[in-house]
Amino acid sequence: MNDFDFSSPSRQSAKGVLVLFGLNTYKFIKRSITLLLVFAYSLFQKGSVFGFSINKLILLLIGVILVLLVKAILKYLNFTFYISKDDFHLSTGILKKETVLIPKSKIQNVYIKQNVLQQLINVVQVNVETAGDKSTEISIAALHREKAMQLKAALFSNREAIQLEDTNETEITAAESNVFFKASIKKLLLEGVSQNHLQSFFIIIATIAGLYTNFKDLIKQFKWQNYFGDWFVMDKESFLKTLVLNAFIFVILIIVTFLVSLIKTVIVNYNLKVVDNNKTIEITKGLFNKVSLNLVPSRIQNIQITTNRIKQYFGLHTMNFKQAMVTKKEQKHFAIIGLGKQQIQYLVQRLYNKYNKELEQHKPEHYYKRILILKTIPVIVIINGISFLAIDHYFWLVNIVLIPYIIIAIYWRYKKAYYALDDVYLSIGSGGLLSTTKELLEIHKIQTVSITQSIFQKRRHIASVKVATSSKVVTIPFVKTEEAKTITNYLLYKVESQRLDWM
Repeated sequence: MNDFDFSSPSRQSAKGVLVLFGLNTYKFIKRSITLLLVFAYSLFQKGSVFGFSINKLILLLIGVILVLLVKAILKYLNFTFYISKDDFHLSTGILKKETVLIPKSKIQNVYIKQNVLQQLINVVQVNVETAGDKSTEISIAALHREKAMQLKAALFSNREAIQLEDTNETEITAAESNVFFKASIKKLLLEGVSQNHLQSFFIIIATIAGLYTNFKDLIKQFKWQNYFGDWFVMDKESFLKTLVLNAFIFVILIIVTFLVSLIKTVIVNYNLKVVDNNKTIEITKGLFNKVSLNLVPSRIQNIQITTNRIKQYFGLHTMNFKQAMVTKKEQKHFAIIGLGKQQIQYLVQRLYNKYNKELEQHKPEHYYKRILILKTIPVIVIINGISFLAIDHYFWLVNIVLIPYIIIAIYWRYKKAYYALDDVYLSIGSGGLLSTTKELLEIHKIQTVSITQSIFQKRRHIASVKVATSSKVVTIPFVKTEEAKTITNYLLYKVESQRLDWM
């Protein structure tokens, strides 16, 4: 094992040039995709783009590649970092130099990541996160894994709150033996099958509509409609009628939606492992983009446990962790899927060791049901209006299914709504006909508590309580006004009297 000296300025791995070049190229293509498609279409149509022949375009492309490569080399040469006794120092910039100094005490987490290119050239990316900003302040694009692990250890060298990954082969083998949970391919497939596919369905519909609108002329040029006959009509009105009325197309979309959700679940959570370290829970997962991150109990602001009826049949639950000072992009990785009930209970007790699952549950006032009914009226009107336009005077038939569904959905939404409270934890339940959600948070991490009350609620002496941590706002809905005031005063008293850090 090599011992790296971080006390003097150090660069990334030389392979970082390739990683930086790849990232620059990706960003360039992403920003210029529309222009590139226009160029490609013009080239196909006329054999030139704005008077530029193919040879000139090739030279232009080579020039762009050289610029991106030179930029990557200069960024690599000007990117250095080192660690002093108490601080982490970073210098970067090509024309505009920048020096960043971060106290080690402010560093909250260090993520080890790998995208496809980094996997191919056997380097990892290190992201350093601090308590002072919601974005990742430092990203080192290419380090050898051994150096990255020692850098992580050095950044936390003076802190006992973080249990670090070990760096030699013997210790890594021991860490593997602490694997608490590992998601098999079967579980990932079952998770993919039981996902909510509605979002993917609308994304695919929007994508198809966008492609139809933007590339109609291109499709005509290739004469693809000749291959599909009456299935593919280029007239917009005919296309929409076909999309709505043709059951075959609808079934194909459902199948594609299902496959997209299934494949996405497997790719994002491939080789998902949960390692129980001494003071942290480590999550590793990913196929094309591998991530390795630590759950530190002191940083967890909320725990969310979700399932649905299909997942319950397979005995599956998902656990989401909301942490302070984490970007939305990073936050999505803080989820463990495919957990059973016993595994959920273990993790809750592991992270919230004083949590009592037998807390008395308090229900919202029955007025909550009335509000839910009122909220469904616009939906009923819209669906009946669409039905009237589609099937004329038989539109009322849709209510034979719609009304019972709404009644059952409201029943289950009220049944699953509750809150439970003790000296240390607040638990809030919610859900609907299909889904079930449970929120857990530690009272001393609460940032604000407020009472909300509409005019109609005030007349009935009913209010809702909004509880905010640094990462999320949860609501205790529709309780008596006096009860809402009691909850608010109690939570504020516990926050002030416990005098514990929120992170």
